[in-house]
Amino acid sequence: MTDLYTITDLHLSLPDLNRKPVLGPAPRIDILKGITFTLPKGEILGIVGGSGSGKSTLGRAMVRLLEPTGGSIRFDGQDISHLPDTSLRPLRRRFQMIFQDPMSSLNPRHRVGQIIASPLDLHGFTDTTARMFEALDQVGLARSYVNRFPHELSGGQRQRVGIARAIALRPEFILADEIVSGLDVSSQAQVLALLERLVHDLGLTLAFISHDLSVIRRLCSRVLVLHQGVVVENAPTAQVFADPQAAYTRDLLQAIPLPDPDQAWV
Repeated sequence: MTDLYTITDLHLSLPDLNRKPVLGPAPRIDILKGITFTLPKGEILGIVGGSGSGKSTLGRAMVRLLEPTGGSIRFDGQDISHLPDTSLRPLRRRFQMIFQDPMSSLNPRHRVGQIIASPLDLHGFTDTTARMFEALDQVGLARSYVNRFPHELSGGQRQRVGIARAIALRPEFILADEIVSGLDVSSQAQVLALLERLVHDLGLTLAFISHDLSVIRRLCSRVLVLHQGVVVENAPTAQVFADPQAAYTRDLLQAIPLPDPDQAWV
């Protein structure tokens, strides 16, 4: 299987604004510390870890919302680690992100149709309307939703709009960062089932960031466990749950109650 991502010795530090002196730059804090892994095309990778483990920072580095301070990120064979914005722009339609809070990521002044169409216009597509309606169909929203504002939708519907906005560009990779954490159980199940179907139908590669190991167990084929910016476990999901090798992974499994993994989704 061909690798879509190859991450090698990735380091990333950010300014520690809590310790910024009155004069001069803030000291930097190391967030990612030598992360190495590959992500094959078509795989669903779960990225887990406690608060401050670096999982969201890793995701943002993968879609180059953050620039690494060391190591390399190769996307489909191309090193994107330090590409300038002008060189990244043509690539951005190929990797998309779905954010945790759709109320903050969807423009409250725009209707659903404009929210989905804006990235298409930005990337120069001419079949904007057709792609917009196709994306709505794919996420299970009626076409009449193009005239609604985000505040008129439920949390699950808003998250479907975020998914539609991402897939309308027909990307190869999607990063989903804690996208079901704010939803009720029924909406969570529906959104996760939708993601699983889209990965299969559209040939997507997905990285799914979550603190909920029951979600990771059901959705993902491989699990990457982060602790304090370091990968402590990288193995197939079944292996991680049956025989975790890292003490930190065992602690995570013991701390979070897991439902029956064979329970059917809504």
